[in-house]
Amino acid sequence: MKIILLTKWDEHESGSILDISDEAFAKDLIEKGIAKDPTQEAIDRLKAEEAAKAKAEEIRREVEIQIAKLNPTKVDDTKAHVINEPVDDPKGGFKYFGEFCKAVVAASSPGGRVDKRLIVDREEKVAGLLAEGDTAQGGFLVPTEFRGALMKRSYETGAIMSRCQQIPMASNRIQIPAINETSRVDGQRQGGVQVFWTDEAAQKTYSKPHFRQIQLGLNKLAGLIYVSDELIEDSAISIEPLLTQLFGDEIAHVIEQSFYRGTGAGQPLGIIPGGVAGAATVAVPRTGAGAVVAQDIINMWSRMWGPCRSNSIWMVNQDVEPQLHTMALAVGMGGVPVYMPANGLSGSPYASLYGRPVIPFESCSTMGTIGDIAFCDWSQYLYGQKTTGPQIASSIHLRFDYDETVFRFVMRVDGQPWWNLVLTPENGVNTLSPFVVLAT
Repeated sequence: MKIILLTKWDEHESGSILDISDEAFAKDLIEKGIAKDPTQEAIDRLKAEEAAKAKAEEIRREVEIQIAKLNPTKVDDTKAHVINEPVDDPKGGFKYFGEFCKAVVAASSPGGRVDKRLIVDREEKVAGLLAEGDTAQGGFLVPTEFRGALMKRSYETGAIMSRCQQIPMASNRIQIPAINETSRVDGQRQGGVQVFWTDEAAQKTYSKPHFRQIQLGLNKLAGLIYVSDELIEDSAISIEPLLTQLFGDEIAHVIEQSFYRGTGAGQPLGIIPGGVAGAATVAVPRTGAGAVVAQDIINMWSRMWGPCRSNSIWMVNQDVEPQLHTMALAVGMGGVPVYMPANGLSGSPYASLYGRPVIPFESCSTMGTIGDIAFCDWSQYLYGQKTTGPQIASSIHLRFDYDETVFRFVMRVDGQPWWNLVLTPENGVNTLSPFVVLAT
């Protein structure tokens, strides 16, 4: 019995004509609304439509062949032949990063064939070469979505970047206005804003805030990574997480290292530039000779600006951790622990001091020197990044005799503390800051 499907069923599309040998089963499909009993006229009409579609497709292909014969593409035999059509999407027409890498290697090989998805057309927003057919430049650009994956990886890997105040920068330089507050003494809070108790109908007293300008200027961070052609050709899928991990980890490490100890010259300004406490950083004198003791932790906590404590993290060189585990406060004949280790899946994933996370940070200084332990609120640090993200290109020419493809990344960033100086409290003698380190 012949039926026409009204909806997709089994592996057959809606509109398909099926010849069901079991008439009872066919009628059951009709009763359930999955199919209908067609007339011969309907069957003939569907067959005619399918034949017409097939004929139209055959004609279209023949027309394309004739057009190609009338307008042959001029091909320079010294350069690679071009195949496929570009696709205008964030991935440049590629399904995954590994497929893009394989296309780069194939296009750059002598006599290779260039996948047209690699070509930049001025009117098309696709991944591509610096110039059409010019593989000598080695300028295959990585599609935007893959660049985004690298940045996502760097944010996930880093301990600091995701906690900073992020400033997207469309231009090379921006200026950000800020209140010029360096003291909480009356008349200096909020840069000089004051309010006064006053009598009814009395004249009000005038005050005004003072501002300053914070300037961020993009610095260039660049690097190269070599990947063997065999790895790219033989392992198209696994190359994607490998490159994403390598690029992301190194971007995160170098940027965060500069946030911690950058000099500000051609790179971001860190909180201990060149191994010296910055103007906005409090360096707490060390009470233990080359060690970290409980009194140091108490002193550092007391120098953190109060409103920033709830958002702060402890950062330590891993050589400091053994001292934290044995640290205790003497109480009578006994003592209480200072450091609370992480307590597994059911509790906090981080160890803690004063209830704030303790995170091992590779760029912390060696044991006994300034910055081996730090207590910071990174929301008070400005991180400027070019809105286009990392710019990535590839070439086989730099390492051609090693059968390696070179991937180059260039990223433009800047950063500096939001604060320009430490803060003098309203009452008290010790200055405060969102960035506190233990001195040498």
